[in-house]
Amino acid sequence: MASVLRRRWTSNLTPGLPRRDRQGCTYEAYVPDPLIGRPITLAGETAADIADAEAAVVRLNMQARSLIDSEAVARLLLRAEAVASSRIEGLEVGGRRLLHAQAQQVIGEQPSDVTALEVLNNIEAMNWAIEHLSDPKTKIMTADLLDIHRHLLAGTRLDEYAGKVRTEQNWIGGSSYNPCSAAFVPPPHEQVEHLLDDLCAFCNTDSLPAIAQAAIAHAQFETIHPFVDGNGRTGRALIQVILRRRGLAAKVLPPVSLVLATWSVDYVDALTDTRYRGRSDSAAARSGLDRWIGLFAAASTRAVFDAELYEASVVELQESWRARLGRVRAESALDLLIDALPGAPVVTVQSAASLIGRSEQAVNDAIPRLVEAGVLRQTTVGRRNRAFEATELIDAFTDLERRLASPTGDTRSSAPARAVPRRRRAQ
Repeated sequence: MASVLRRRWTSNLTPGLPRRDRQGCTYEAYVPDPLIGRPITLAGETAADIADAEAAVVRLNMQARSLIDSEAVARLLLRAEAVASSRIEGLEVGGRRLLHAQAQQVIGEQPSDVTALEVLNNIEAMNWAIEHLSDPKTKIMTADLLDIHRHLLAGTRLDEYAGKVRTEQNWIGGSSYNPCSAAFVPPPHEQVEHLLDDLCAFCNTDSLPAIAQAAIAHAQFETIHPFVDGNGRTGRALIQVILRRRGLAAKVLPPVSLVLATWSVDYVDALTDTRYRGRSDSAAARSGLDRWIGLFAAASTRAVFDAELYEASVVELQESWRARLGRVRAESALDLLIDALPGAPVVTVQSAASLIGRSEQAVNDAIPRLVEAGVLRQTTVGRRNRAFEATELIDAFTDLERRLASPTGDTRSSAPARAVPRRRRAQ
């Protein structure tokens, strides 16, 4: 049965701290039920929400026209997911700023933008997780979750904690110095490893619909809160791994975190409702799980809808580029760049050549035509390195972020509910 452990926090005698931060107290650490062996019964409405969400994700993967020859949009939507997941944790960075930092990495420079580097790490962690854990024949182990976390924090200010389960009590909210006024206190550190082992065993099952499994796994991971930092981003990477390994999102992963970031209050409240006490078959346990899975399913459906609008806008852009350019020979460097740019809207000659598998000379011949047609604009990344950005693509990506930040999906009628990049002014 899910329960709480009452623990004593010793007073902090460090001079100079406010009385609130120096006090000792008795606090309650929550210990959830294991998932393996737990009976899970969902209400009819929740099951219907799951069916709608899964149908939407399948449709996105079956009908994404621009993915016939390229997975560029899939890469960009994964980037959107990583950006939003980072934003939930307070890491704010616009698309253009992030893309310039990413271009620096490609040319071998270390980005000086610390925030952008942390978000790029999140992209790398998600990419690694999907690449290594999406095969259902591969069993997810606790060591794999540590590897995701290691990629996430590598080279950041918290590098010393990368890939390591916490060895002390942590908490959410309240004081930074004690859990006395915390909003939530996760399980004591000695409980973490066996709870992670149970979570991984659950992730390797297939008895529940994929959307329900992803939602439950994420909620359990957030409840365990196994790391000093980076729990939310690691837990949201796990969502995408489950959707991919279950075959629901074979090509394109819906940017669920973009919606959850907009619904942040409901997101936190619904996660909290899953933390019942007592029996797992109690009315409180069932209703809490239904509320969370229903919200997650709705977020998935909404993410697909906006991703489809974005995908359509990218196809329209590519068609307009071809119209401006006139004759484009199939499989030429120009043709391949048009297909590849959605996945890499900021490129150098060298990175573009590597991206499309053509010589730098071929790319050098193609880029002036793209600049003349207004597809690319010359810019600079890092230490005066010449680069080129597809400004219309970046604008389309900004529109996606802004639309998903609006509770109604339309910033003209409903202002963004959170901080979002500004739309570039027309030149």
